[in-house]
Amino acid sequence: MPSTVARILKVNHGGEHGASRIYAAQIAAARWRCPELVPELAELLAHERRHEQMFLALVPSRAARPCRLMPLWALGGFALGLMTGLAGRTGVFICTEAVERTVHRHLDHQLAWLAADPARADPELAEAIAAIQTEEEGHLAWAAERRPPQTGAARALYGAVAATVEALIWLSTQGESGRLGREMTVSRRRVA
Repeated sequence: MPSTVARILKVNHGGEHGASRIYAAQIAAARWRCPELVPELAELLAHERRHEQMFLALVPSRAARPCRLMPLWALGGFALGLMTGLAGRTGVFICTEAVERTVHRHLDHQLAWLAADPARADPELAEAIAAIQTEEEGHLAWAAERRPPQTGAARALYGAVAATVEALIWLSTQGESGRLGREMTVSRRRVA
């Protein structure tokens, strides 16, 4: 059975791959629908590709393997990116905000899990997650600041994107992501 660290690396690497596919598809659609966003989307894509490589570089020394659901991350990311890119600016901002809020919560759980027990401390992994999380917070702020007030349709799109990301995370970790979240919630209650 893969270790929790191996699962963290698998899901993070897969997620970054999916994010790269989202931005690549959004760029393709934005060239037609909202060309003024292409330079910013290209910058976000460069961040995601770098994040993907950072996680991949940590895989071998931790007895992990790349996520076997990489094709699903790629297809799901491309579909989300194309659909939201074709919806225009609002679709791009809603997608980015939904993805980043969902991912941010999971990265918080991972960092808390790594810090909760000195026996599983992995400073290199924790540093990589924290650095990536900082950039992802910038992506979230970029989208949240530009997104117009949400309508019913926008809330539905947000929910669909967030649910898709949650499902891929759950599948990629074989349910481990949910356990980490529950474990950290219980730990925080004990401390409080």
